[in-house]
Order: sequence, then C-alpha cells, then structure tokens
Amino acid sequence: MSKDSKTAIVTGAGTGVGKAICAALLKDGYNVVMAGRRKDVLEKAAEEIGGEPLLVPADVADPASVKALFSQVKETFGRLDLLVNNAGIGAPAVPLEELTLEQWKSVVDTNLTGTFLCTQEAFRIMKDQDPRGGRIINNGSVSAYAPRPFSAPYTATKHAVLGLTKSTSLDGRAYDIACGQIDIGNAATDMAARIASGILQPNGTVMAEPTIDPVHVAEAVVYMASLPLNANVLNMTVMATKMPFVGRG
Repeated sequence: MSKDSKTAIVTGAGTGVGKAICAALLKDGYNVVMAGRRKDVLEKAAEEIGGEPLLVPADVADPASVKALFSQVKETFGRLDLLVNNAGIGAPAVPLEELTLEQWKSVVDTNLTGTFLCTQEAFRIMKDQDPRGGRIINNGSVSAYAPRPFSAPYTATKHAVLGLTKSTSLDGRAYDIACGQIDIGNAATDMAARIASGILQPNGTVMAEPTIDPVHVAEAVVYMASLPLNANVLNMTVMATKMPFVGRG
C-alpha cells in the first residue's frame, strides 16, 4: 500500500466478480480496499489473490457501516480515486406474489440503497480532495434490460441502479466525478452457478446457458478506470457471446 498510488474501494469484494476486480486493480498498481460483510471471506479472498489489500468488513445496507468504511479509507490513504459498487444479492426464484416483504427489502437495501450510500460518501471525499474528482463504477446487469422469470426484486433494483448511474454521472460533473456502469451477463460465479447447470427460460423450459470467466469483467473495469476523468464509459455490457439476451434466445 502506498499513498503515491491511486486508491480504490470495491464492495462485495470477497467472492466472484468483486474478488476478480480486486485482483486486477492490485495488478494495475492500485491501493485496493476490499469491503464485504464477512471478515473471514475477505481474508480468504485476499490470500487467494495476493498483494496487500486493506480489508474492511462493512455492510453497504447499514449507513453507519458505510460511513466507517469511507472514513477509514480517507484516514489511511488521504483520498479516494475509484469506487466500484459491486455488492449485490438476489431473492429466491419464486412467483412474485410469493415474495415476502423482507426478501424484497433485503435486495433493495443492498443493491440500490447500498449503492446510493456508498456513492454519497464517495462524493463527499472526491469533491473536496486535491486533485479533485474520481470515478464511480456501478455493477449493473443485463437484467436492467431483459429480466429473467421470477426475478422482480433483482431486476427492479438493476433498473434503478441504471437510473442512479445516469444521475450520478450528471451530478458529478461539477466535481470532476465520472460515473459509469458495467452490465454483466452470465459471469461464472457462485451466485450464478445455476445458470451453467440449467435455468428457467421465459417459455417455461430449463436450459443451460454459456458463462464467462469473471476476469473478463475485471479487465473491463480496469479499462474504464484507466480513462482520464474527462472521458467516461457510461455503459458497457460484458456478456457470454451466446447467452440468450440478444434476440430471442
């Protein structure tokens, strides 16, 4: 870790896409702050990817926890150059009318409110630091354009994150804060394991779908982060080429 290097926070950093992004940013020379709810998961991930990331257990759905995360980063490194809002969860794949309010709120609190809370704290640091500004990259999904059956909470939040990305990009102009979104289709993670083994299609059939290595998503994030702040990738889709998203399957 060095105060001469750029500093990045990655939420949901202990597994899957988040872990891959952390590995790629470390390789690119960033000070990487790995944030996630479980310390043991963060420690295991850090051991696997190597380097010297700063591990900060944090729950993005808890405002106090988010404030503590960003306060620790500012105290440790003095600035924040990149925030990757990656933390996200889904709900059980059940008919909409069978979802409980608690299941709905849990997804909204993590995927949408958590992204907002982290973005708000990033703004507070980035607008006042010298040199001013920074970049925020939100983890979206092709679900923001084409939902799966029985995915109302996840799909609704990813639609909302797309709106938040655009608003953040607009409101960040005054402070040299760029914001973009990476929409991921079928990354091979534990969260998406059932995609490769067979998942329900809109026509009622179950079909195994192609997946991609999360490293490809991480490489795209590094590219987005490499741009000068006067250039921005507002939306990028990284997906399995043959997944049923473009066209009708």
